[in-house]
Amino acid sequence: MLAIVVLLGGVGMVCGQDLYDEAPIHYSETSEDNPIARLQAQLDEGEQELAFDQEHGFLKSVLNALDISPESQVLVYSKTSFQLQAITPRRPRALYYNDHSYVGWVQGGDVVEVMTTDPVRGEVFYTLQQEPNEKPQFVRDKGQCTVCHSSSRTQRVPGGLVRSVFVNASGLPHYGAGTFNTDQTSPLAERWGGWYVTGTHGSMRHMGNVVSRDRHDPENIDREDGANVTDLAARFPVNKYLTPHSDIVALMVLEHQLQMQNFLTLASHEARRATHHDQVMNEALERPADYVSESTTRRIKNAAEKVVRSMLFVDEAKLTDKVEGSSEFSKKFQELGPQDSQGRSLRQFDLQSRLFKYPCSYLIYSEAFDQLPLEMQTTIAKRLREILSGRDNDEDFQHLSPADRKAISEILQETKPDFWQLGADA
Repeated sequence: MLAIVVLLGGVGMVCGQDLYDEAPIHYSETSEDNPIARLQAQLDEGEQELAFDQEHGFLKSVLNALDISPESQVLVYSKTSFQLQAITPRRPRALYYNDHSYVGWVQGGDVVEVMTTDPVRGEVFYTLQQEPNEKPQFVRDKGQCTVCHSSSRTQRVPGGLVRSVFVNASGLPHYGAGTFNTDQTSPLAERWGGWYVTGTHGSMRHMGNVVSRDRHDPENIDREDGANVTDLAARFPVNKYLTPHSDIVALMVLEHQLQMQNFLTLASHEARRATHHDQVMNEALERPADYVSESTTRRIKNAAEKVVRSMLFVDEAKLTDKVEGSSEFSKKFQELGPQDSQGRSLRQFDLQSRLFKYPCSYLIYSEAFDQLPLEMQTTIAKRLREILSGRDNDEDFQHLSPADRKAISEILQETKPDFWQLGADA
């Protein structure tokens, strides 16, 4: 159903909700601690209003209420959404996002699609009917979205993903030609099939901006025609959209953010489930209430390691040429901070050989990170200190130079001091 990120999606592997519907996650219960739930409460109390216009429905007003910049716009033309009949290369679907919410819009679509982050449960999915209404209601999905959005591609937690596919002239994917689950480790040559991409990237090539012309050889696409595109006006009516862009930097940030958030959700679920299991067993076995089993320690450590590796961009695909976006996305993203006393920020871009100048995820400042159980945060803090201090010289972290490690340590010490102090005894 919702596939706001089958916007980013496609057909995923089915994974039932039973595991995360159980205690202590209770995924299907009402989620009050997320941006859409808070917005709906304001609407119900008359503290907020959503304006409707004939061209975009509630889109502009929803973006404004969620503090999402239109400059984050990226466009997907593959038919990989439940509103697929309205999507073609001439009528791509638009996606807008910030650190915690994602809004999907289709021309003439019945609904605005929303995915937003519950800091404990993970991603939750909503739709908003595109009809004038004095009391608009965001309706939460009842489980259809998680058919695709809780698979091995999302770490088996409710989450988002970006898929790259070969598509024909109508936007239908050639699934038989193979698809790619895209994140920061993906080579550009496998990215953005079925997506528009604006900006420059030198000699590097990707799958975006083009379609497969030969159904017998769908992988034979004209990558040159799709390269270094800065104007999409010849490909579809760009004036129907909030901006004429589908910014390459916005796409790269999105790919990092979605998978990084999936790892944070996994860490949240694993720590809470493991601790809950200990509580049940401690009572059953008459052990001390604060007893922590080896199994719980191991589960927390394993999930924390996945967070740290994603956070520090292990195996990030190297850029071999300069990347430059076409919109104001890069400027607005970097302004969000926070900055240390030297003006450094984890949001600063490199875009020469890698995505960020200081390769440590800005989602360390997110509500989802801040609400991780204390033992999980402590384990992550200790691992970061081990790696950034140079005490861990594992080959997987050799992409971090001594200067990188020093800068990241100093930034975290100033901008996230309470968390940084958790790892002091490492």
